[in-house]
Amino acid sequence: MKVVVGLSGGVDSSVAAYLLKQQGHEVIGLFMRNWKDTTGTLEGDCPWYDDHMFAELVAKRLDIPFHMVDLSEQYRERVVDYMFAEYGRGRTPNPDVLCNREIKFDAFLKTALDLGADCVATGHYCRRDDIATDGGTVHRLLAGSDPNKDQSYFLCQLTQQQLSRALFPIGHLLKPEVRRIAAEQHLATAQRKDSQGICFVGKVDLPVFLQQQLAARDGDIVEIPATWSGYRERAADGTLEELSAPYLYAEPDGTKAGRHRGAHFFTIGQRKGLNVGGRPEPLFVIASDVERNILYVGQGQHHPGLYRKALHIRPEEMHWIRPDRRLPVGTSARFSMRIRYRQPLQGGTLHVTPQGGYIVFDEPQRGVTAGQFAAWYDGEELIGSGVIDR
Repeated sequence: MKVVVGLSGGVDSSVAAYLLKQQGHEVIGLFMRNWKDTTGTLEGDCPWYDDHMFAELVAKRLDIPFHMVDLSEQYRERVVDYMFAEYGRGRTPNPDVLCNREIKFDAFLKTALDLGADCVATGHYCRRDDIATDGGTVHRLLAGSDPNKDQSYFLCQLTQQQLSRALFPIGHLLKPEVRRIAAEQHLATAQRKDSQGICFVGKVDLPVFLQQQLAARDGDIVEIPATWSGYRERAADGTLEELSAPYLYAEPDGTKAGRHRGAHFFTIGQRKGLNVGGRPEPLFVIASDVERNILYVGQGQHHPGLYRKALHIRPEEMHWIRPDRRLPVGTSARFSMRIRYRQPLQGGTLHVTPQGGYIVFDEPQRGVTAGQFAAWYDGEELIGSGVIDR
């Protein structure tokens, strides 16, 4: 089988390519250049250049063909512009999830197919298996065997068609095993550090990065006390709409604590960048009002404003990796939930209504954030996901 591997210049994709070649596949290395602008980056002038060099060294070591494709235009239009739009609305997007859905398993996949590939492979720590159903073959997306590196969450928006062309050669391995294999094969990436920050952009000073399109605006920081009456008034047995509604604050509910440079530069649960001291406990962002440009904050990691019992997903944002397990409107089911990468799975119930999906957690969750993705699992299998509306 001809397999195009997305060689990123990291150790994971390098070992993925090695394993595929050992299995007898015809392997081609393909490097994606997805970002050119260095505004706001905290690395060198050309953060992608070293990645390209390492990817090429690995391809030479493995004696496989190597190509580069420039997908920067598609990446800007389908990932970065979406980021700017979401932050401008006071929401917090997840560019890594979007990159996988829109670039790695769409634009990149199409390039690989043009090269004659049967499948594409990446260095993600997750697994795919196939089962037979009455309707044919179903592709299951499973968590990676390494609990510390499971990356299935980042693939929570993939479709059956995308999964049918996807291979994850290292999903059954632990990270130390991957590094050991790379060292034994003398791959240049064996000791290279894992990438961090925004997918293909790298580590950034987020306000500086966002100011490419979003202007800074001075506004008030308002501190809400943990004793605010709205927390006591919310009933634990309220309707789905009531349980998932964000807390709505007004300036008289708190006291002015300082000033900020733009509410759209902050996200729920953020601590850094507030520059307000003199409190017994650190301040955390608990809400933002981008229309009035106000940040609401609360003291301490256990401030009630940081926790919510439920969340809402719009009907059009409900996505089922397993369409055969889609819940009909008016039904509900228990799943294990995750609202951010590396968060331990949380018990809860997914309710599907004409107004969309509602997830009610067994325990209140910290930092439920509009724009992020909620994913639901059955055991180790990722069943579906959706963009958090509120």
